[in-house]
Amino acid sequence: MRKYVWIIIGVILAVYFLTGVYQVGPSEVALLKTFGKFTAVVPSGIHYHLPYPFQSHVKVDVTTVRKIEIGFRSVQRGDRISYESVPGESIMITGDNNLVSVEAVVQYRVKDPVAYAFNITEADSIVRFTTESVLREKVAMRNIDDVLTVGRDEIGLETAKMLQKILDSYDCGIKIENVYLQEVVPPEPVVNAFDDVNNARQNKERLINEARKYANDIVPKAQGQAQEILRQAEAYAQEVYLKALGEAKRFDEILEEYTKAPDITRKRMLLDALQSILEKVQNKIIFVGNAGSLNVLNISDILKEMGK
Repeated sequence: MRKYVWIIIGVILAVYFLTGVYQVGPSEVALLKTFGKFTAVVPSGIHYHLPYPFQSHVKVDVTTVRKIEIGFRSVQRGDRISYESVPGESIMITGDNNLVSVEAVVQYRVKDPVAYAFNITEADSIVRFTTESVLREKVAMRNIDDVLTVGRDEIGLETAKMLQKILDSYDCGIKIENVYLQEVVPPEPVVNAFDDVNNARQNKERLINEARKYANDIVPKAQGQAQEILRQAEAYAQEVYLKALGEAKRFDEILEEYTKAPDITRKRMLLDALQSILEKVQNKIIFVGNAGSLNVLNISDILKEMGK
């Protein structure tokens, strides 16, 4: 009888010590604890530690990339996956006080298994709430046009950078791989109003472009006309100047001749003036009174005698 008792005790002890055998998967590491205190990191493979309560272990997947959804949830229905919106997370306020629906995906993995296993609980909730907070801050720093267009990628990068900094301050042992903004659209209740605003804005841009096109057409023409008028004015000024210069030179020449022979020069000037007048008159005949009689003189004959 005592023999069987020892055999049973031996089997129980064997089973007890066999509970210390454990296997670590290829993507995992095991954190070994002795009397509840962390003592070692164990790589993948089959290992053994003393049974509970002496030693125990915690497995952590350190290679799988985890995904957190912000603003929506993936729902498995049979073989198909559908998506459900979560307005409480997705609706955000932009810097110009507009509402926008932002759906994002955060990818992360474990970079420090010890910190991940012993410093935090519910890692997914920490990542989700922190991401939502940072994302709201980044969206609030931009206007709605920027959020809907060119600012999307920048918001994702800035959110990932700040998120990593905050999680490191928590010593979570988490590495953020990416933050993607999936769908960024106006909320359903304001879509019509948003479309109206966009149409009005497009009309404004169209009218501005048409005005610029008209200005680009009319301004060069006006500038060309102005240049032509300016050139004509300059030519007229040059003509007047040269004419005045010629008259002044001619006056100097006449003055010089007058100084030498005043009577002759005076007569010549009178004759030149008379010739100038008569050239404009059709009937070149002058009546001259002399001692109470009248003589008819033909100015053409006089001009012939003068050799003109």
